Amino acid sequence: MLRTVKKDKATKVGGPAKASNAKGQPSLEEFIVKRDYTGALTLLEFRLKCQDGDAKDLLLWIGYCAFHIGNYKRAEEAYRELLTAHDVSRMVHLYIACCYFFQQMYEEAEREAEQAPEDSLKTRILFHCAHRVSDENKLMTQHQKLHETKMDFLSLAAVHFLRSHFHDATEIYKRLLMEHREDIALNVYVAMCYFKLDIYDVSLEILAVYLQSFPDSVIGINLKACNHFRLYNGKAAEQELRVLQEKGINLQAHDLIRHNLVVFSNGDQALQVLPGLVDVIPEARLNLIIYYLRRRAVQEAYDLIRDLDAATPQEYILKGVVHATLGQATNNRDHMKMAQQCFQLVGTAAQECDTIPGRQCMASFHFLMKNFEDVNVYLNSIKAYMYNDDDFNFNHGIALASTRNYKAAEEALLLIHHEAYKNEYVYISWLARCYIMNGNPRSAWDLYLKMTSSNESFNLLQLIANDCYKMGHFLYAAKAFDVLERLDPDPEYWEGKRGACVGVFQMVIAGKASKDDLQDALSMIRNTSNPQVEYIVRIIKKWCKDNNVKIN
Repeated sequence: MLRTVKKDKATKVGGPAKASNAKGQPSLEEFIVKRDYTGALTLLEFRLKCQDGDAKDLLLWIGYCAFHIGNYKRAEEAYRELLTAHDVSRMVHLYIACCYFFQQMYEEAEREAEQAPEDSLKTRILFHCAHRVSDENKLMTQHQKLHETKMDFLSLAAVHFLRSHFHDATEIYKRLLMEHREDIALNVYVAMCYFKLDIYDVSLEILAVYLQSFPDSVIGINLKACNHFRLYNGKAAEQELRVLQEKGINLQAHDLIRHNLVVFSNGDQALQVLPGLVDVIPEARLNLIIYYLRRRAVQEAYDLIRDLDAATPQEYILKGVVHATLGQATNNRDHMKMAQQCFQLVGTAAQECDTIPGRQCMASFHFLMKNFEDVNVYLNSIKAYMYNDDDFNFNHGIALASTRNYKAAEEALLLIHHEAYKNEYVYISWLARCYIMNGNPRSAWDLYLKMTSSNESFNLLQLIANDCYKMGHFLYAAKAFDVLERLDPDPEYWEGKRGACVGVFQMVIAGKASKDDLQDALSMIRNTSNPQVEYIVRIIKKWCKDNNVKIN
């Protein structure tokens, strides 16, 4: 909330902005009114070079315009020149402190601000610097110096927002909006809070008030695009940004837009854009980590998040995901413990416990602890909002199956569309078990037939063999044991196949299986060279002859 007050101070110190041109060229005042700070800065630099006007006033306006287009280094240079070459108020130290602050040079900003006289702007700068460097003692000291003024309230709300206290920030912004209807920009702040609270429709409604007055606002259109991304998809968000392109605005000139375009396009050009923004936009680091995770580059994700001092729920969640992924891949208990701590911290936080991410965190915490009954309690509470989410359905399906709710587990697993997930052995094995437990062993066998020969296919055979035997699906148990025996002549596989084939024979006698099943069982029995084979075959043949059942 330093930008607005900076404008007031610049106007007071710098004198009138009006500078009409006899040739009909735009004046400085016209540039400022149109918020064309680039044009204004170009005009001011030209006039300074030509010594056209009072140098002190020109430097003040150069600092102001450069600051507003994000050229903080040039603004700093202009203000520094004022201090060294002109007789100006020590308040200029605060302007330099603002420049340092936006260059993320918080210690330098604090030192510069301390050289200025006592002022509400000084308090706000030191307040924000204390937040940025996580100095809670200084933060509380400056907090106590804030007054019940609009600017101080804005500053307090901003810190609440940055600390993820979105409800507190919203209350302050809404109160200010009620008192200052003419300040349309407050609508953007309120809309941003509602966006962070996941109330996207209300965010759009409030944002529309601001966009009616400033339809070409980059910040406003970007926020609208972000809301559409959450409500719909990336293409809908990109469509909103085209409004800026149609107005001649270069989207690639804005770091925030470039960053969001990567997110909207599901990671397209992530490696070209995000690394350069990691130290500029906090979310860039997080989204680059997500990009690596989605491409199974877990070590690269860990390298990025390892030294991150998590402060927001999103950062804790992502840190938990990275540690959980790495811990499961390497069977490292330290990583798993760190993941559990991150998830529990977010899930039990008062402001997060009743949100969708908060409940997902508690579900993840219990999942890692293997408390699957508790996992299902949390996931069932948000199921209606996550119907088409593959990650949700994957975890929910496994948790349901782990509590032997195989019917619901099968339904959840079949909702998954992502081919990469459907090709994972974890998915295939749990789905196979659900099929078997739900009386559909044929589908489980089909899953095996689609796999290529590997250790995973061998493990799936063992699962099918044992689960089918346990559930009385003896034909498919026999098929699985038959293949296992051919791959590995372990006597246990023969014993399993023998028992399964006898089970098929018993089911035929009971009228619960067909003679074709018996024929298949007989063929599998004959595949084994064992003295017991002839005895079993002779018993089966005799029964078939006595009951007029024809077999080969």
